[in-house]
Amino acid sequence: MLVLRVPGKEPVVGVASHCPACGAGVARRDLVPVVSWLVLRGRCRSCAAGVSARYPLLEVACAALFAATAVRFGPSFVLPAYLVLGAALIALSAIDIEHRLLPSKITSQPGTPWRCCWAWPLWPRPSPAASPGRRWAPPAASPCSFSCTWCPPNGMAYGDVRLSLVLGMAVGWLGLGLVPLFLFVAFLTSAVVGVAYALLSGKGLKAAIPFGPFLALAAEVAVFAGLPLVRAYLGGWAGGDA
Repeated sequence: MLVLRVPGKEPVVGVASHCPACGAGVARRDLVPVVSWLVLRGRCRSCAAGVSARYPLLEVACAALFAATAVRFGPSFVLPAYLVLGAALIALSAIDIEHRLLPSKITSQPGTPWRCCWAWPLWPRPSPAASPGRRWAPPAASPCSFSCTWCPPNGMAYGDVRLSLVLGMAVGWLGLGLVPLFLFVAFLTSAVVGVAYALLSGKGLKAAIPFGPFLALAAEVAVFAGLPLVRAYLGGWAGGDA
């Protein structure tokens, strides 16, 4: 729904789901994720217009990411915040691939839960091993991410900068040492894919690819595997304990 409505500046709430082709309302029985699409064989019940496979694919991706995030954090205070972020990253990646756009309507929303994370050291801790560095890690991560504005050759688009600020805070809360890893993975993967696309498409240096999906991928790499990677590289220090 976000991928379809936000780029077109349609209301996200208060408007019932409807077929993009004929405008007919979608019955509740046809709103079951994945199952409804399979039962209807990828077509609208009213006009038989094709329904993109993007719907079930994004639903499966979101379910898988939610399950992985639940395993990663368990029943912890921060689990809802990282679930919100994961869902937003899936929607943003799909929008950026299709429209070359990272809407502020989405990028500004996941930032709110991280304000709660900043205050976490001030609250009762579930574990005495919780790192006091979490108090300053997110604010310190923000300037680091914002510096990407001036990365050559032309810096990042402001939508990418806005997203990198949120992701810098999200990753930095787990450990400040994960922020350089996050940025490194984002630029490395985008460079590899960008060069491959430039060669295969024949567009050369004129080839352009969206950067948002690589920021999203790098953030999830940092969240799920960042600490072991940084510890392995630095020989035990990772700037975090989560």
